[in-house]
Amino acid sequence: MDERRTVKVSKYLSKHLRHQPERIGLTLDPGGWVEIDTLIIAAADHGFRFTREELDHVVATNDKQRFAIEGNRIRASQGHSIEVDLGLPPATPPPYLYHGTVDRNLDAIRADGLKPMNRHDVHLSADRETATRVGARRGRPVVLAVDAGAMHRDGHVFRLSANGVWLTSAVPPRYLRFPGPR
Repeated sequence: MDERRTVKVSKYLSKHLRHQPERIGLTLDPGGWVEIDTLIIAAADHGFRFTREELDHVVATNDKQRFAIEGNRIRASQGHSIEVDLGLPPATPPPYLYHGTVDRNLDAIRADGLKPMNRHDVHLSADRETATRVGARRGRPVVLAVDAGAMHRDGHVFRLSANGVWLTSAVPPRYLRFPGPR
């Protein structure tokens, strides 16, 4: 399977497992799971064909491990804009986590902190390198440090997704550490 096809299938899965399952007639269970055969048939019925082998390849090779397979079911690991309960228990975060963004967002973040926007949670990375890659998707990256230890002590809940992304409902500005002037 070539790289372009892998990316195309991955984006299709993200769209329909995280954001718009109803567009192809899918109904996810409360945990975000759907039967793989049901997904493949629904996609084909809506003009996008892929095989189980292609699906397995996309899941296995995705650098962010965006998808999880259990038995004959699949779901997105995190990043949903639709209501799902991933069943992730609260977890104790490391002292600092990181968030990648771009300059044009900094004024709003300074004022309001990090908000989930069109997702259910704010996504945080365990290391600066990952946060840098996330921020770079939108332009020149800026990495913010999040005082996750202090947030946790103050009662904020964190969860860790299957693919290593830390999730929390919001990050108030007082817990953010901004880089110096560029």
